[in-house]
Amino acid sequence: MYIIRNCFVAKPGMASKLAAQFKSMSGMLPGLRVLTDATGDFNRVVMEFEVEALSDLEARMQQYANDPEVKAKMQGYTDLWLTGSREIMRVA
Repeated sequence: MYIIRNCFVAKPGMASKLAAQFKSMSGMLPGLRVLTDATGDFNRVVMEFEVEALSDLEARMQQYANDPEVKAKMQGYTDLWLTGSREIMRVA
């Protein structure tokens, strides 16, 4: 099993808006958690979920890239953040 963390540093004043946009995906992405950092980088928002295998992540990314509902929910999210990264952690 793997934990996927998409980490973003939001523009000042935009972290709560970015977190809300990610939370709107919760019905489409089972096990989705949206986290905001209490320490560390200001305005950090993390979207975290689990997959059994990396092939599941790739299949999910392909599905969402072609899903009009996902595109509608995520429209404009790139305007809300400055930088981002992805962490893929294997559960030991």
